[in-house]
Amino acid sequence: MRTLLLSVILLSACAHTAETTPTPPAAVPMAKPQGIPAPADVAAPPHNAVVTPSGLATAVLQLGRGSRRPGPDDRVRVHYTGWTADGAFIDSSYKRGQPSTFPLNAVIEGWQEGLQLMVAGEKRRLWIPAELAYGDAPGKPQGMLVFDVELVEIITAPTAPVWLERPDPQAVFSPTGLASLVLRPGIGAHHPGPDSTVVVHYTGWTAADGMFDSSLMRGQPATFPLDRVIPGFSEGIQLMVIGEQRRIWVPEELGYEGRPGRPQGVMVYDIELIDIE
Repeated sequence: MRTLLLSVILLSACAHTAETTPTPPAAVPMAKPQGIPAPADVAAPPHNAVVTPSGLATAVLQLGRGSRRPGPDDRVRVHYTGWTADGAFIDSSYKRGQPSTFPLNAVIEGWQEGLQLMVAGEKRRLWIPAELAYGDAPGKPQGMLVFDVELVEIITAPTAPVWLERPDPQAVFSPTGLASLVLRPGIGAHHPGPDSTVVVHYTGWTAADGMFDSSLMRGQPATFPLDRVIPGFSEGIQLMVIGEQRRIWVPEELGYEGRPGRPQGVMVYDIELIDIE
């Protein structure tokens, strides 16, 4: 059973984590979760709430520390409780006993905007209009949603390389046109083969779109066979040994070759080879 966080907050159905709850014995009825009472102002923002141009209304409940705010590509760790405008309880990380962690660009627009206003330790109430939440999407909470959010931690996204449109002058080119630069040497002399399965951490950028994918931002390394990935990614990893970090510049002909919905142009990846299976 997916956590309520993923079913209520995350925009994408392809979440990377899920929880499984065992079915209780037939003789032991499952207790119905009890909600957390809604605040008195859940039906509409109070007069002292600040309304942004998008229509999001917010009020600070507890001051935080420092001045660092999340960016759109960062991950955040938060505690939260949510209600609909009529006071119906939606979900709460407090009831699960631990904060939730997710990429900021994977949640509803009202959450993205609201959290980027906050600093670590801050608590804020968000009144999110339907157009910044789920609109009329079936199976989702309808209308304005209200969330009390505490920003526990900001997990900073990897910094984009300076050289994105073309390779770093120190990069080495292979005969195929792939360019690469060792960022940290590894150990040993064993390289993956074209049919190997590897465990890696990676982040990818393009000059046009910035960061488009990162295992680091998902919080766990990726495992895959090298014959199932784009040619440039496979070739670059075969140059590496365990523990090595390498930056590769993948020309379009070794990438997605203009396929719709995929990153276009030169892709730049920072890769750490963790293991060869």
